[in-house]
Amino acid sequence: MSEIREDPAVSLFREYLKIPTMHPDPDYSKAIDFLCKLAEDVGLDFKTIETGPKELFVIMSLVGTNASLPSLGLYSHMDVVPVFPEHWKVPPFSAEKMENGDIYARGSQDMKCVGIQYVEAIRRLKKEGKRFLRTIHVMFGPDEETGGKRGMIPFMKHPESKRLNLGFCLDEGIANPGPEFRVFYGERSCWWITVRCRGNPGHGSSFIQDSAAEKLTKILNTAMDFRAKQEQRLNSDPSLTIGDVTTLNLTIIKGGVQHNVVPAELFASFDIRIPPHVDLPEFEKELGRWCREAGDDVTLEFDQKCDSPHKVPLDSSNPWWTAFMSACQSLSMEVKTEVFPGATDSRLLRECGIPALGFSPMNHTPILLHDHNEFLNEKVFLRGIDIYYEIIPALANVSGSCHLTL
Repeated sequence: MSEIREDPAVSLFREYLKIPTMHPDPDYSKAIDFLCKLAEDVGLDFKTIETGPKELFVIMSLVGTNASLPSLGLYSHMDVVPVFPEHWKVPPFSAEKMENGDIYARGSQDMKCVGIQYVEAIRRLKKEGKRFLRTIHVMFGPDEETGGKRGMIPFMKHPESKRLNLGFCLDEGIANPGPEFRVFYGERSCWWITVRCRGNPGHGSSFIQDSAAEKLTKILNTAMDFRAKQEQRLNSDPSLTIGDVTTLNLTIIKGGVQHNVVPAELFASFDIRIPPHVDLPEFEKELGRWCREAGDDVTLEFDQKCDSPHKVPLDSSNPWWTAFMSACQSLSMEVKTEVFPGATDSRLLRECGIPALGFSPMNHTPILLHDHNEFLNEKVFLRGIDIYYEIIPALANVSGSCHLTL
């Protein structure tokens, strides 16, 4: 009995997955060579833009019939997070396919699948002689997984990004174990803060008054009480997702020199994610109140403050959304709109006034981004190409300037 021939798109996907673009030392050179050959094979213009040492932003382009109109951007990132091979059932960059079609590799969900799906959908459309009103730019960026400081951030400041004249972009979403396809129209602001508590030092055998530990305890109690209320709010309202509430997690505690010395300083760091509907200046004032109520010499420092208040409108005022949903409805797709719980490069596009939706066509799939044994089934992958085959023309043929204020 002869083996069933693998779909060429799946073979390309697996080839891309085998390239170890893993932090802290991603091999972008092999990825760019692969993408260059892919663009040439499909017949797309190809260029790279340097955004950092050894970091290049890849742009594949298909010129539209009215290139003066704002273009459609299809974005994915090349880099992936680290792995712990001892926890994987197969080598994490083997792209091994199981008998049921599950393809195991770091990046299979986050998000090398999407980049190949874009290009394979365009390949099919080009073969059929389809033309589009707007220019399409398929973009592959570096450094998303470490914040975009050598990727999307410098790219958006580069003159080339202005020449692309982006009017709308698609970026990554998240898998869903259920039947719905998740679409993300905004993101939570990411605040990393450190609270510094200073107090009276002394001998560990005494009752030292006004100590750093007393103040830190008050901060921790207040923070954990806030966290519990947000978790209760999420669990008590089925209409809410985690992107609709503020999460707060204690991630680092530092301080002290030895067991019998009461320290003069203690530090606590928190990861806070804030949904777009929250008044950010008012929330910052609330954090200040926590510090004041904990005692004197309690200060707050921002280690990272990424504000993401921008939301893409999901109504008839947004022709991009109307076109996107029209394509989804033609495929009888059940769509669930959400605020993204983490951070993606979409936030940087929205900050520049470019509406961006997060969407990865992976339903009936466990959420495994950044997890051990990340996989994507080949049928789900191929279905994603079918979905982009409908969505890309719908977006690329939207008429008018379509300017939105975010």
